[in-house]
Amino acid sequence: MRLSATDVYAFQALGFLGTQELTRWVSSEEVSEATGVHRPYLVRILAALTAKGIVKSKKGIGGGYALARKPRLISLCEVVRAIDGPVAPLSCISLNWHEPCVEEDRCHVRATVYTRMRDAMLAVLQEFSVEDLVTDARQGVSYGHCLGHLLKPNA
Repeated sequence: MRLSATDVYAFQALGFLGTQELTRWVSSEEVSEATGVHRPYLVRILAALTAKGIVKSKKGIGGGYALARKPRLISLCEVVRAIDGPVAPLSCISLNWHEPCVEEDRCHVRATVYTRMRDAMLAVLQEFSVEDLVTDARQGVSYGHCLGHLLKPNA
């Protein structure tokens, strides 16, 4: 599993939204300005987060976006799954998007290495929440620098 640029942008937006009162609707323009995330891209991210019940939205005058729950109740695992789908490195070990493999019953590496990788990633992402992102947002931390450090697959 690798974090994507979209994950980083989602973390930045959620950290900002988490600094706001849950009852305050924040416009996409305000989130974009506060986070530096290009507004059209941000709107797509917020739509994905809204579809999974992480963010709520309200249309019209006085509308905008807000966290659907308290920041501590939204795990980073939930966020990454909303943005990227499966956390597992392979579909044969995915808990939510499992695709059977003909070697599943015989594959030692699947039963040991791949499963442990999945479990470790899930454990870390479930251990931390949007509240951790809020801590950074309140200190003015920008995840924009993370974008230059994202690992890219070999070409």
